[in-house]
Amino acid sequence: MSDEMQEILNDFLTESNEMLEVLDQRFVTLESDPTNTDLLNEIFRAMHSMKGSAGFLGFNHLVDVAHRGENILNKLRQAEMAVSPAIISVILETIDVIKAIMADIRESGTDNHVVTAAIASKLDDILNGTAQSAPPASAHVEPTPAATKVEASTPAQEAPAAAPPTLGEILVNDGLASKEQVFDALTAQQHQPEPKTPLGEILLQAKAITERALDQALHKQEKTPKPAEEDATIRVETKRLDSVMNLVGELVLGRNRLIKIGTQLEQHHESDPQVRVLSETLAQLNLVTTDLQLAVMKTRMLPIKKVFAKLPRMVRDLSQKLNKQVHLEMRGEETELDKSVADEIGDPLVHLVRNAIDHGIETPAERQAKGKAGEGHLTIAASQEGNSIVIRINDDGRGIQVEKVKEKALAKGLISEAELATMEHREILNLIFLPGFSTAEKVTDVSGRGVGMDVVRTNIRKINGSVDLESEPGKGSQIIIKLPLTIAIIQALMVEVERSIFAIPLSTVIEAVRISRSEIKTINGREVLHLRDRVLPLIRLAQEFDIPTDADRERFYVVVAALGDRRVGVVVDELRSQEEVVIKSIWDYLETVKGVSGATITGEGKVVLILDTSELVQNAQAWHNPGIAA
Repeated sequence: MSDEMQEILNDFLTESNEMLEVLDQRFVTLESDPTNTDLLNEIFRAMHSMKGSAGFLGFNHLVDVAHRGENILNKLRQAEMAVSPAIISVILETIDVIKAIMADIRESGTDNHVVTAAIASKLDDILNGTAQSAPPASAHVEPTPAATKVEASTPAQEAPAAAPPTLGEILVNDGLASKEQVFDALTAQQHQPEPKTPLGEILLQAKAITERALDQALHKQEKTPKPAEEDATIRVETKRLDSVMNLVGELVLGRNRLIKIGTQLEQHHESDPQVRVLSETLAQLNLVTTDLQLAVMKTRMLPIKKVFAKLPRMVRDLSQKLNKQVHLEMRGEETELDKSVADEIGDPLVHLVRNAIDHGIETPAERQAKGKAGEGHLTIAASQEGNSIVIRINDDGRGIQVEKVKEKALAKGLISEAELATMEHREILNLIFLPGFSTAEKVTDVSGRGVGMDVVRTNIRKINGSVDLESEPGKGSQIIIKLPLTIAIIQALMVEVERSIFAIPLSTVIEAVRISRSEIKTINGREVLHLRDRVLPLIRLAQEFDIPTDADRERFYVVVAALGDRRVGVVVDELRSQEEVVIKSIWDYLETVKGVSGATITGEGKVVLILDTSELVQNAQAWHNPGIAA
């Protein structure tokens, strides 16, 4: 395959996969709003466009499946059929088959390996009026039109506009030219200098088509409605953006070093005019570097609706499988976060939503017996708070029974009676994040094996995030996920311990207080500080990293760091400065060091360890309550 055709194929796969993700959400919305003709027309155009592009590229199995789905959609929009849960279930199954074909094309370059006979038969049954009114047997229950509703507080994510067919697609689809002839003409056109000869003229010169056929195709193309104009965009590989981000990181390190040198020169040669010029130049460099950094970070940001897009379909299918009714509301979908963070948060989010539906929201009968509405409510809201993204997952289900959590924790030997007696309500709830913990009465294929919540916490902590839980029995639960805007460059508080420098992510710092040695108390062999209304577990970095200390030191700083509502005091000698630091991985050179998330280089050119605040807080809690060690 020529480079030109490979590029066309890659564009087709990328655009089609984006379209399929949005169609999942569109079909779920259509199920709860079956009379929405605008939505039906939009879905039909997307399917038609995909079919046309597949035909142009010669993927006949994909064309066959898409054509059958398109026929059903056409009957729905012409009101020859009524939208029903059974039809939506089959069309969603069709989307799954198309996704599998796309994966096959990406892997092998052909669409011959996916079996399509079963879905083709189901689609034909619907077209012929012989389909069962119930959903596929695998769903176990008969869905109702209100099984899942989707509501968004921001404008619904728009499907990629179904592009009008190109001249080449019209010629091939209408049988006016073969795809080989069009491919050859496109290849010839690609190698021409600007201005290039129009495709139609190349085909005429090659006697591949007649003038009448060309006029017919051009007339059809002109009649096709043009999509609304969009901002010009180009696709860029993520690895290229990563490379640019790495270079910006190196630039930030160099800037910090230059600023430090400039400051030192200014202190010793304040009256030197050359030093003043250097200071002004460095100030300008600082501004430009900051602007460049923000611009590059902006190119890596994407709206969180890209992560949320898969949830409506999943909620719909799962609620049907479990015979539940769920109203899904998504808010803050335009909130932006770094692509690297978005890539990591998808799976944990899916697991938490599945858990909420499986364990949290009751069946309609259970809810009505408790005086609740039969339909459960699940809300997923994202917002930016400072330099963090906060995602809240709320359900109005049964909540978590604290006594059951206690029983399970004791039965599994995760904690002792004495330790349990000292724990607060929220600490007990967060025991569910321990490995192997589960309050499920039986194992299902949805959840309940106890191998998920600890992985959720681990994956979120890997990107310097935190996850916390609140719950009220009978009223529901809330999961709070806090994520960094980016995991490449952060603001940090630089601290000193016996001439060793450490960086603490500023987003986790609540405050810093100056204390004397006499204010430090000992409880159960661990050092603590009474700070206002809290007993704060203390961590001495000197002990953590085996740094020899001055036993005569009488005064210290305590940096109060937080993970959710849990706090720890980090004991240090001095507070140095607040700096912008570039996170560098060190695990290619060192084994994992507990309490460290990476390293950076200071303005003085020194390598400094960046502390993993979440792990420090977890360790402090484990010392306070040994049974909850992560």
